[in-house]
Amino acid sequence: MRRAATLFSTLALAATGCMLGTAHAAPAGTSAAAATGSHSTSVSAADQQAALRFWTPERLRGAREMTAPASRTTTATPATAAPGAPVVVPPLAAPASAAAASTPGVGTFASSPTAWTGGGLISTTVGKVFFQRADGGTFACSATVANSDNKSVVLTAGHCVVDAGTGEVYRNWVFIPGYANGNRPFGTFTATRLFNVAQYVSTGGNANWDFAFAALGQVNGRSVANTVGAEGIAFNSATGRHTHSFGYGGSDAEGNGERLNHCEGDEFPDAGRAGSTMWGIDCVQSGGSSGGGFLADFDTSTGGGSLVGNISVSAGSNEYHPTLGNEALDLYRQAGAA
Repeated sequence: MRRAATLFSTLALAATGCMLGTAHAAPAGTSAAAATGSHSTSVSAADQQAALRFWTPERLRGAREMTAPASRTTTATPATAAPGAPVVVPPLAAPASAAAASTPGVGTFASSPTAWTGGGLISTTVGKVFFQRADGGTFACSATVANSDNKSVVLTAGHCVVDAGTGEVYRNWVFIPGYANGNRPFGTFTATRLFNVAQYVSTGGNANWDFAFAALGQVNGRSVANTVGAEGIAFNSATGRHTHSFGYGGSDAEGNGERLNHCEGDEFPDAGRAGSTMWGIDCVQSGGSSGGGFLADFDTSTGGGSLVGNISVSAGSNEYHPTLGNEALDLYRQAGAA
């Protein structure tokens, strides 16, 4: 049985603002980009093929649920720039083949992690992330497909991409959308490039910066969004709204990381950490849910909404997510142009 981990954060959702497509930007290089404070790491074609071979069913079962670096989540000063104009990218409906495999239903209210039975877009766009650290350990997180220019981007947590203490970017990084009980209904997508904000490492893991994006390769000649659809995503959006979080928690009550779980609640600011700009809800998913999406404007009958953050850290009975501001928008645009 896998070990359950500590808690993660939820995302704040966007309701107002302009409805825009993603702006084009040149892809980042393999080192920090001074203009945006971003860092990207490219994955060679050979390493992508090696990752596909690496993740056998046995290794998927043996991966441990990733936990947030709890000792590195505070700062004495706020760690975000002044907010910019709201930017909202709409969801992308799943192709008929994916939609047929997940009939939309109506989810039930979840003040504690509950198996998601509502089907719809969320059941195909959320998936499990698997990766390996330099010490050989294998771990699992969660991620969500975000609509983007290249139709190949997922949002996850910074601590699911890079070790904030050492700057080590994880290897053999793959995303399996719609993962359930070891099944890979839409295939395994390898990372072609991983993106995190440089501040997450320079601050030693300040959770205000605990978000990341991955650009993915194709499966059977199709991008991930053109295979399973994509959720919308919002930047510089309103906070304090009703949000839903989704992830693959590793506790017994959450199915030991083998099923998609759901929380929801009205957001409130993180008042327990000096300098925190995070928002959370009164519900906690356990280890393995890290990186899973928080959505606003979520329609339980269709499974579509707008990503406003990712599960990051928890305290007591609450889970929190970093807000997606200008820095996240820059990073997302780079990933969408990769």
